[in-house]
Order: sequence, then structure tokens, then C-alpha cells
Amino acid sequence: MTTHHTSPLASFYKWVFDPEFKHGFQRQVERTIAFLIVASVIAVLLENTPEIYNDYKHWFHWFDVLTVGIFTAEYVMRVATAHLNPEFANKNFPRLRYTFSFYALIDLIAIAPFYFARFVDVDVEMLRVLRIMRLARMFKLSRQIIPAWHEFQELNQGRSFRAKVYAMLEPTGHSGRLHTYIDNFIVFWIALSIICVVFETVESVRALFATEFAVIDVIAFSVFTVEYIARVYCAPENPKYKHLSMPHWSHMRSGQAVIDLLTILPFILESFFSQHIDLRFLRVFRLMRMLKLTRYTSAMETLYKVVLREWQVIFASVFVMMLLVVLTASLGYLFEHTAQPDKFENIPQSIYWAVVTLASVGYGDISPITPMGRALTVVLALVGIGIFAIPAGLLASAFTDQLRIDRDAFKQRLMLAYEDGMLDNAERELIVAESERLHLSHEEVKRLTEEARAEFAAKEVEDQTRANGLVLDAKAHPALASAQFKLLVDQLALITQAAGEDALRKHLKQIPTEHQIELDVLALVSKRTL
Repeated sequence: MTTHHTSPLASFYKWVFDPEFKHGFQRQVERTIAFLIVASVIAVLLENTPEIYNDYKHWFHWFDVLTVGIFTAEYVMRVATAHLNPEFANKNFPRLRYTFSFYALIDLIAIAPFYFARFVDVDVEMLRVLRIMRLARMFKLSRQIIPAWHEFQELNQGRSFRAKVYAMLEPTGHSGRLHTYIDNFIVFWIALSIICVVFETVESVRALFATEFAVIDVIAFSVFTVEYIARVYCAPENPKYKHLSMPHWSHMRSGQAVIDLLTILPFILESFFSQHIDLRFLRVFRLMRMLKLTRYTSAMETLYKVVLREWQVIFASVFVMMLLVVLTASLGYLFEHTAQPDKFENIPQSIYWAVVTLASVGYGDISPITPMGRALTVVLALVGIGIFAIPAGLLASAFTDQLRIDRDAFKQRLMLAYEDGMLDNAERELIVAESERLHLSHEEVKRLTEEARAEFAAKEVEDQTRANGLVLDAKAHPALASAQFKLLVDQLALITQAAGEDALRKHLKQIPTEHQIELDVLALVSKRTL
């Protein structure tokens, strides 16, 4: 018996760097490295602001040490395991060849400025240049982007340019990882632009980052404009608009397209009309970019389905709440108007007090002082806990139920795809697109696929059992088994009479000898017929 020992380097490469090993940590490592790259680039940019850097100099230093340490460890281990990399495994001097490869040089450039500044005496200007050179760490992202681009080219070989643009922006079975990276890129700029809009309202922060805010706004506007134009351009590839005579116009009228337009419209209006009209109030409307995030999550679509399905129950609960608000506002006006005519001046003003009390907020700006008013407030505070919890409970339950329905529908689609025993390219693309639309993780898709296969196999066994006609345990029920056998013999006798004994015997003799039982049954049937 031979025992195979795996070297520590081979195990390390398998668990950390090998993308083919599904149980490893390659994806988690890539995501962590990508996060550190973005964070380190942001830190380099913030270091150029003395007001921030001088107060948190030590934090910046240790964060730089941490990131460089991780990047250095990654570089060293990739060089050490280069002979296990399929790209260099069959070549002479694999480690040396990897050291001069594109990705290795990028990794080296990302950490070289740090060590150069530590071990070589440099002046202030050179030190500043070395700090700026740390921005080259962004090129480390090419390790994820370039393979995703090659994968995208292979998946979309033979398709038109417009179809490729659509595959980049929308989930399809041939979008690949590049679509995910583009989505993450757009989401990053949405989040960054929203953060800038919020902090721009703080005078002290705006004084420090006025230039940076302006640059980020221009870049975000450019990204969103290119995205909007690209989505309008590839609208005919969308299955929802493909059969229409004016697919571009149909897309521009859709809700998501209107949101995309509204996110770039304030910048355009400010740029062209700010000299004649004060349009600074439009900057607040840049917060509508948050609505763009609804495209990248299925939560809003699920909530929309829930509201459409449960609108009667929701309407009933809202009606009860409104009825209770009006009733309690009227009672509050009746009990408190005489004592506090300035606060409970009329019923509409009392509605504000009723809503605040029912919602258990109780701002305190309006409160009863009469015994009956205070008693009513106590009752309202207790009832409000249950009344306002009803719609929340209904929505939560219906939301969970809708998620289950979507997953069951996805599993049913998987079972339909497995009906012929295998998945063709069209079915595979449809499943991938549906999983991306529902934002299912790889583990969830794998679990649902296994469940669909198991249910399909169980259904096949059940159908085969029914087709064989054996629906009882012959050993446990011999009398019923003999009765069923008699029934089958009668059915065979009818077949023999219809087809003819000689024809059946002639055909059965052509069957191999292991089917002798069929000839014996035919003889039995012939005797029974006679």
C-alpha cells in the first residue's frame, strides 16, 4: 500500500490560490485582497490632506504596514508556488518565469515603494513621489479583471457588439464574472457619490474636500452617463423590448431608465443653467442615486410582488389604523379642547397627537392634561403597539413566503431542465440568468440543484413503479399478488387474441434466451385462452 504525501506548498496552493478547488478559500482571498487594494488607495488619497493625516499619522502608518505585509506575503507565496501554477508548471524555471510575468511585476510594483523608502535615503520630493506611486496598487485588480474579460470573450464568441454590451450590463447565462465586476464598479460609485453629497452639507468637511468632491461628482456623472447611454443602446437585446417596434423608447420610459436619467439630470442642469438661475437646490436630488441600487437587489421586486399579492389584507389593516386615528383624534379634541385650546385647536391638529401616540413615539410637544385625556393616551399607547405591528408582521410573513415561492419556482425550472437527463447550453444560460436575477449565492444554487435532482430522480422511480404496475408488496400480500397476476394474465390473453399467438411466438423467439419467461407466460395465456 503506497501513501502519497502532499507537500506544504502544494496544500497551500490548493487551498489559497487554486480556483479549480471548490472547497478552498481562493474566492475569499481574492475578495480580501481587492478590499485592501481599494482601502489602501483611499488611504493614499487621504494622506494628501494634512488636516486629516497629521492627526491620524500613526493609524495611516500601521495600516500601510499591514497592507504591505499582506501584499508581500501574497507575492512571496505566489512565487514559491509558481511551479504548481498550470501556466508555469510544465516550463523550465517556473519560479523565475513567474517573477517576470505581468501579474508578478504588478505585485512587486505595489510593494516596492514601501521598501524603497525604508531602506534607501530619499529626500522629501522623492518620498512624495513614492507615496503617489502606491496608487499603482490599483493595477493588482487586473488579476481578477483580465481573466474575467477573457472568460467573457469566450462566452460571447460570435455575438454582436450590442449583445455583448447587454451581457455586460444585465445578467444572462453568458455574462460571466465580468458582469458582476461591472455591477460592483457602478455600486461603488453610487455609494461614493451619495457619501460625498451627504458630507458636502457639512461646512467643515466641504472646506477640506471641495476639490475632491467636485472631481468625484464629475467622474460619477461620467460613469452614470455612459451606463445610461449603453443601456439605451442595447435595449433591443432585452427580451422585454425585443418584440416591440421601438425598443429604445420603451426602455427610456421604464422606471429604471427614468431613475438613471434623474441621477445625471441635476449635474447637466447645474452645468448649463447655473449662471442664470440658482440651481444649488438640485444637488440634494443627487441623493436619488440611491434608487439606482434597486437594480442590483431583488428585494424591491419581491416587495412589489408582496404588495400586489397581499394588497387586500394590507388595505384592511391600513383602514383599521386610519379609523382608529380619526376616532382617537376626535376623542382627544373632545376631552382636551377646553383645557388646551391652543394645542387641541381642531381635529386635524389632534390627528398629529393621535398618530404620534399610536406609534409610541411621544415627542411631548402635545400631551393631554385632563384625566380623561391621559387615560385615552394610556389606552392608545398600548393599542398602538399591536395596531402598528400588524402591517409589519403581514409584510414580513408575505416577504418570506414570496422568497420561498421564488426559490420553489427556480427549483421547478431546474426540474424541467433535467427532464431530458442533461442540460443544454440554452437551459444552462437560463438557469444562470435566473439565479443572478434572484441574487442566489453559489451555495444556494448548488443546494437547490441537488434538491431538484433528488426530486426528479424520486419522480422517475415513482413513474417507473407505476408503469411496471406493481403497487403492492407481493411477499406481504400473496393473495392480492395472485389476484393482480390473474388480472395481468387476462390482459395478456386479450393481447394474444388481438395480435395472434403465432405472430407473438415468432417475435418472442427472436429475443435472446434470457427472456424465456415471456414464452412460458405466452404458453400459459394460450392454454387459458383455449
